[in-house]
Amino acid sequence: MRGLRSSSLSALVAPGNPTLGVMLPYTPLHHILMRELGFPVVATSGNRAGEPICTDEREALTRLGGLADVFLVHNRPITRHADDSIARVILGKTQILRRARGYAPLPILLDVDAPPMIAAGAHLKNTAAVAAGRRVFISQHIGDMDTPEAYDAYTRVIQDFQDLYNLQPERVVHDLHPDYRSTQYARGLGLPALGVQHHYAHVLACMAEHKLVAPVLGVAWDGTGLGTDGTIWGGEFLLVDEHSFTRFAHLQTFRLPGGEQAVREPRRSALGLLYALYGDAAFDMTNLAPLLAFSENERHVLRRALEKGVNAPVTSSAGRLFDAVAALLGLAQTSSFEGEAAMLLEFAAEGGDADKCYPWSITSITGDIYTPGRIISLKPATEAILKDMAANVPVRDLAARFHNTLTDMIVGVARAAGVEQVALSGGCFQSRRLLERTATALEGAGFCPVWHQQAPTNDGGIALGQIAAALREAPLCV
Repeated sequence: MRGLRSSSLSALVAPGNPTLGVMLPYTPLHHILMRELGFPVVATSGNRAGEPICTDEREALTRLGGLADVFLVHNRPITRHADDSIARVILGKTQILRRARGYAPLPILLDVDAPPMIAAGAHLKNTAAVAAGRRVFISQHIGDMDTPEAYDAYTRVIQDFQDLYNLQPERVVHDLHPDYRSTQYARGLGLPALGVQHHYAHVLACMAEHKLVAPVLGVAWDGTGLGTDGTIWGGEFLLVDEHSFTRFAHLQTFRLPGGEQAVREPRRSALGLLYALYGDAAFDMTNLAPLLAFSENERHVLRRALEKGVNAPVTSSAGRLFDAVAALLGLAQTSSFEGEAAMLLEFAAEGGDADKCYPWSITSITGDIYTPGRIISLKPATEAILKDMAANVPVRDLAARFHNTLTDMIVGVARAAGVEQVALSGGCFQSRRLLERTATALEGAGFCPVWHQQAPTNDGGIALGQIAAALREAPLCV
């Protein structure tokens, strides 16, 4: 919610973010506390990073004893953990970013009956789901599956679902990535297991919400998802037919030196992008912010990683492209939380150039841009950004022009696909600026854009898409 910044709020509350979330009181205790305090309160969940919420005072004292000064306890046991949901309004329609209290496990209705099944979900921002008949019950937000505590909560949620709905699952659906804890859990159940490509699940989840019938052009933009070619996808245009999908187009790929470390250091994504475009000359572009942040030893190690392709996976990720541009503009060399660089880039665009786009181009392996396999070259836009930086164009204009260019790319690919229905899904569409401008531009060009309103556009919606894939005649499975 905008307009809440005032002298009564500390600058340390969501620093650099012009938008604040407001929690409505949903228990009598909230009303009592606020009546007695009479001033704003910063509320956060009772858990350590990467762990589920504590549900009992003994657990809280053990896990949070070093963080909290005082504990307020009560004698009402908590059966299931549930985060607060996060929702906002985009172009007059609700967008759910985190589906938990108040929404879960309200069902999403399908057009066809589904056999009893479990959807294991993704690895980050995980939710699980079960299907019974025409109803899909999506769990509350569970979170990232990196800790034993999160995994324990995950398995309890799925077991609770089976008990609550008297479900005897006949199959389980999971992500293609073999190292995800959710995938490993699914394959350990002893049920027939189907693996569904991550971005295909994103698009199908959006289609399921809106009851869309193929053909649909799905724009699935996020940070990470294993592609069918073994690389990291994330800047995808998928043409979905009545049976399966075609990778119609994608952003140009580049390497991420250091692998997972690049997610925490946007400067690495910037270096990987420059290396893809300019080769070893990228290391001589000493006027650029990301290179100034590397020590000589780091530059040596990263150069070897990029030259040899060791611990430097290939990606088409739009999320990592956001990171790279944020680092180039000097907004974020490192990140303290997921999506921070992209958020700073969005906020920096406020008041910037409303209309100008950077150039971009499409190439195709076949030489025909109207056949599958198109690659959106990032070189024209990157060169234009570097030229503007050298000319001291204000950062707000650089950031705004970058967002405008992404919208122009999406509309351009939609025209090449010639499909009226366009589904926008993936964590990048948590950007209000990107989503609103893209949806408005698509409508203006005669397309019918849809985005998530019942399930999260991030990986919290993957489980719904996995179930939708399992119901198709030829889902992409392994």
